[in-house]
Amino acid sequence: MNRRQLFGAAAALLAAMGLTGCKEEAATAQSTTQPAAAPAQTFTWKMVTSWPKNYPGLGTGAEGFAQRVNAMSGGRLTIKVYAGGELVPPLEAFDAVSQGTAELAHTTPYYWKGKTAAAQFFTAVPFGLSTMEMHAWLTHGGGMALWQEAYAPFGIKPLAAGNSGMQMGGWFNKEINSLEDLKGLKIRTPGLGAEVYNRLGATTVNLPGGEVFTAMQTGVIDATDWVSPYNDLAFGIHKAAKYYYAPGWQEPQAVIELLINQKAWDSLPADLKAIVEEASRGSVQVMLEEYSWNNAKALAELKKQGVVIKRFPDEVLAAMRHESEQVLDQLAAQSDLNGRIWSSMKAYREQAVEMSKISEKELHNWR
Repeated sequence: MNRRQLFGAAAALLAAMGLTGCKEEAATAQSTTQPAAAPAQTFTWKMVTSWPKNYPGLGTGAEGFAQRVNAMSGGRLTIKVYAGGELVPPLEAFDAVSQGTAELAHTTPYYWKGKTAAAQFFTAVPFGLSTMEMHAWLTHGGGMALWQEAYAPFGIKPLAAGNSGMQMGGWFNKEINSLEDLKGLKIRTPGLGAEVYNRLGATTVNLPGGEVFTAMQTGVIDATDWVSPYNDLAFGIHKAAKYYYAPGWQEPQAVIELLINQKAWDSLPADLKAIVEEASRGSVQVMLEEYSWNNAKALAELKKQGVVIKRFPDEVLAAMRHESEQVLDQLAAQSDLNGRIWSSMKAYREQAVEMSKISEKELHNWR
């Protein structure tokens, strides 16, 4: 390359650099004149519950869910939790969400059998699915779609937000040695288990948790099921009843639900919807771990305090099993939706039983 060519190339390079610099300056100037992005929309929701404030497992589970949503959303969705009775009574949480008084509720489905009979399937079915089986059915067996169909007429979207695991059979102020001992018994128990007790001659009532201890202590009721040792010890029910029965045939597990006002849900952007769903799913695992750990410790403490652990006699369990199937079949016959729910759940139960016989049941027999 001669001198003239070299100078020509250098001039061209300088010109190109100058042009590039001009473009960068223009781009910089343009970017500084563009309006700043609008801040992300934020939401503040109210969540009512059916639980006493800070109640172990249930009340704390509601608070934990709210905290997870707040953290995962970076504060874009803030949930204010109201214990049962603070904003609405514990057994009016469903109406509060349906009517828009609150965007959310943390409760359990079988409280709402007066709204839709189908709700009773989604807390627990007597002699029904175990904890893992229930959530497997909801996720993989079409159960969630059926649950959403049941609540849709009320403008509510349900999600599973916890599970307290296998329940105990309940607290009794006398021994249950035969079916005769159930006749005339006044027992607090909700859901489908209540129908079974009624058919066996007992009288059932549905009370919120905060009233259970006083009702037992004052003799308003003769027996109650509540949850399991962890919660029952916290309530002090052992101070009002001597006999603690197993197994929890009426609730082999117990789903805790999140009720969401459908209009409020529709107002959320997709990423916040995903956060609510993931926080809800995570809450199931967190609650199960809490109950599993604390139930074992609480049972040991109850024994130390003189509680008598009893097993329902085979005669009583056999009658309960028979009546449970009758109750479920009659409920299924009430509507097309009920029939589809029970048919789906029952079919999966038959498959799951075969698996559990050679897995969990066999292991538990030898542990």
